[in-house]
Amino acid sequence: MTRRNGLDSLLRPEDSVLVLIDHQPYQLANVNSHEPQMVINNTAGLAKAAKAFGVPTILTSVIAERGGLLFPQITDVFPGQEVIDRTFINTWEDKKAVDAVKATGRKQLVIAGLWTEVCVAMPAIQAVGEGWDVTVITDASGGTSVEAHQVAIQRMLEAGVNMMTWLAIAAEWQRDWARLEQAAKITDVIVQHSGGSGIAFLWEQQLLNTPVPKAG
Repeated sequence: MTRRNGLDSLLRPEDSVLVLIDHQPYQLANVNSHEPQMVINNTAGLAKAAKAFGVPTILTSVIAERGGLLFPQITDVFPGQEVIDRTFINTWEDKKAVDAVKATGRKQLVIAGLWTEVCVAMPAIQAVGEGWDVTVITDASGGTSVEAHQVAIQRMLEAGVNMMTWLAIAAEWQRDWARLEQAAKITDVIVQHSGGSGIAFLWEQQLLNTPVPKAG
C-alpha cells in the first residue's frame, strides 16, 4: 500500500468534496460507538466547516420514508438543497449520488455517515479502489458498537482510506491563519461545536477586552 505523506497528501478545500451519508433517526438509534449527541454535534460542525470553505457537500439518505429525514442540524446548514434518497445501502452504487460527486470535479472525497461498518465502509472501499483519494471523518460517523466502528476503520485503512476527525480536517482546510476570511468563519464553527476549545477562545477574547485594573 502506498504511504500517505508529503504536502500534496494534505486535504485542500478547492479539491475536496464532502458526502454525508444516512445521518438519520433509525441509524442513530443504534449508534453505540459514540455518545449520539456527540455524533450530531460533530457532523454539524463538519457540515458548517465545509460550507465555510466552499467545499461542495452531497447529502444522501436511505429510504427516508422509513428511516427518517436527515438531522435538521445538517440540512439547516444547506437550506433548500436536495437530499438524494437511495435504495442502495452502498452510496457508491447509486448513480445519482456518484454523478453528483463527479459533477464537482473534485478528487479528494471526504465521507462521514452512519453506520461506519456499513454505509461508510462500503462506498469508501469501492471509491478508493476506483482511484479516488478518500478520507473518512471518524467522529462524524458511528457504528453499532465500539468493535464495529473500530473494525470498520481497520478494514478501510487496509484498503488505503485516510482517517481524520472533523476538527482536524477543518484545520487542514484552513492551513494558514493569514486566510482571514476563512479564519473568521471557521472560528465561529469552533465556538459553536468544539466544546472546550470554543469556550477557551471566548474566554481569551473576554480577557483581551477587559481593562487591566489600575493600582490603588
